[in-house]
Amino acid sequence: MNTAQPTTYLTLAADAQNLLFREARTANTFADHPVDDEHIRDIYELVKYGPTSMNQQPLRVVLVRSPQARARLVTHMIDNNKPKTAGAPLTAILAADLNFHDHLPKVFPHAPDAKDYFADNAYRTESARFNALIQVGYFILGIRAAGLAAGPMNGFDAAGVDKEFFPDGNHSSLVVVNIGKPGPNAWFPRSPRLDYDEVVTTA
Repeated sequence: MNTAQPTTYLTLAADAQNLLFREARTANTFADHPVDDEHIRDIYELVKYGPTSMNQQPLRVVLVRSPQARARLVTHMIDNNKPKTAGAPLTAILAADLNFHDHLPKVFPHAPDAKDYFADNAYRTESARFNALIQVGYFILGIRAAGLAAGPMNGFDAAGVDKEFFPDGNHSSLVVVNIGKPGPNAWFPRSPRLDYDEVVTTA
């Protein structure tokens, strides 16, 4: 586990860096510890400030709490993800609102005609999914900031989940994430990361 001290250019405290990045892991099992709505509210009230294009904020979150809803969701997970999803304290479906532009008069008020920029369905869908995926990243970091573990998964039948949970066709599911305190043997070995020089170039 790499817990090296940050460079002098990083102003976030080292323990916070470790909580969010160096020591944070994707959890595969969870303890029997509840995650209540106030946990999620605190997470959202933090991560809602992350930037999106034109302040679109297309991410929508469905908290899967009832046994009936959990069973409906598990049906659409791939086999390896079924037991994780069935046993997690809380599971959330993170989706893109394909009609996010209806909210632009509120969230982008200095451009009264902003909604009209997204009249084309294909362009609007692409923008909704792209910006909601950015918000997915914020949401995962928010879960970690709350002292919880996240188990994000894209191993599921998205069309099936959309039909089951978004029958109006106005949302597109992106990620299913299990949320809670990590349980026994929660972590797989950490996979290698690319080095700086393999990623960063100068033009």
